[in-house]
Amino acid sequence: MPDAVVIGAGPNGLVAANLLADAGWSVEVLEEQPEPGGAVRHDNGVDPEFVSDLFSSFYPLAVASPVLRTLGLERHGLRWSHAPHVLAHPLGDGTCAVLDRDVDTTAASLDAFAAGDGDSWRRLYEVWDRYRPDILSALFTPFPPVRATARLAARLRVGGGLRLARNLILPVRRMGEEEFRGEGGRLILAGNALHADLAPEAAGSGGFGWLMSMLGQTYGFPVPVGGSGALTAALTHRLRARGGTLRCGERVSRVLVRDRRAVGVRTAGGETVAAGRAVLADVSVPALYGELVDAADLPAQLLTDVRRFQWDFATFKVDWALDGPVPWRSEEAARAGTVHLADGVDELTRFAAQIARRLVPDRPFALFGQMTTADATRSPRGTESAWAYTHVPHDIRGDAGDEGITGSWDAKDQEVMADRVERQVERFAPGFRSLIRARRVLAPPTLQAMDSNLHGGAINGGTTALHQQLFFRPVPGTGRPETALPGLFLASAGAHPGGGVHGAPGANAARAALRRHRGPGPAMLQRALTRRDRTGDRGPREER
Repeated sequence: MPDAVVIGAGPNGLVAANLLADAGWSVEVLEEQPEPGGAVRHDNGVDPEFVSDLFSSFYPLAVASPVLRTLGLERHGLRWSHAPHVLAHPLGDGTCAVLDRDVDTTAASLDAFAAGDGDSWRRLYEVWDRYRPDILSALFTPFPPVRATARLAARLRVGGGLRLARNLILPVRRMGEEEFRGEGGRLILAGNALHADLAPEAAGSGGFGWLMSMLGQTYGFPVPVGGSGALTAALTHRLRARGGTLRCGERVSRVLVRDRRAVGVRTAGGETVAAGRAVLADVSVPALYGELVDAADLPAQLLTDVRRFQWDFATFKVDWALDGPVPWRSEEAARAGTVHLADGVDELTRFAAQIARRLVPDRPFALFGQMTTADATRSPRGTESAWAYTHVPHDIRGDAGDEGITGSWDAKDQEVMADRVERQVERFAPGFRSLIRARRVLAPPTLQAMDSNLHGGAINGGTTALHQQLFFRPVPGTGRPETALPGLFLASAGAHPGGGVHGAPGANAARAALRRHRGPGPAMLQRALTRRDRTGDRGPREER
């Protein structure tokens, strides 16, 4: 009987399993899919010569995360690579805002839109650089992050903390208007805010856009060499090296409860796997409380709160194998790993408003990934492995594009929407469609079928809006990984601090389980952490 059973081999589940194994616990991970990784996987499904990331691709949070950094994954084969520019946001007139790891390059790009905006960017970056260690510590540790918050509060009292707090809750449109005279800086902030489901007018979108922008400025948007699955391979190799067990193709259908305590799981095949100390669930919140745990074992208020749980936007993705580089009007866009496609902040607002009205957007804001630009191993020389994704409503009431997309996501819906995304790319890169060798469409139901945590194509484990963050995540409470059942811990992006590949929910759940079982396990964890401190914190290895 293992000490712990982990449900799900996504990055959070694998991080949790690694930390428990470091503590001397025996760990068994059960994964529904035929391979581990959750939303961190790649394949050759578009073209045999092209590597395509199935879901996530760029990982600023992974490189910034102290959780992943202490695991020393470079010793298990992980290498990082960067595009020349982090991000570009071209406009229809050929101008282009650029985010680069060199702050002077970013500043020069913004000065081209309005003189003085480069200095405004530097001021935003100076605030980030001053408070970065404490912000990251607060972000990646269990809520409430008492020590990090105390340090941050002490420093903010000296440095104007109320002003920073105000900026963090501002809508990103307002933040951009206050900080920049031109469109360039506003575009970088607003486009990054829409990596989540935050409209330019949403409270807190300014803070999220600023955070993502500053992560890009500091760490870039790196990619694993060879494909996103290389990150998963490093996590699984490390786990197995420490004696952990991983079984794929094993769907958990029930968390077993005895005497009001989680004691194991039952698989869809009828196998019972007992857990000596804990069950950690890297699954969505509605799946845990609506499917895996019997309602009779849960408080009535929790069940009521879960019915109010809000998903983030649904996602529609297209992968391409291209016979040549994307013909951007802007040369700067050709050098960026990530390209944001919307002709101004007003178009971003229009896009978000259509989703709020439950319409499929007619001019979808697209995040475009140039994977060969970021990592030359992804496709043959002179070609490009690329993708774009956009957001759509979960409950579709109409098509703003008047082409009859219904939300059934049958073959017709998929082809019409994929063509619409390609037309959006063509607006900024005329001739793009002539380069397409092959394409693959991943509609919301397809994404969910490939990873059940991506309900309806939602990629962040629940909305990023303020009403479902901090002590409201996943429901009003403490914001911690402990659940209403002793021995059961929430280890997915549904827990604080939410979506993104950084491992914090898994690490928080593992540490909570270890605190409940003080003894040999935690002491061994401390020795393991000490060993890693001496040998493993060398920073990520990079290639360009």
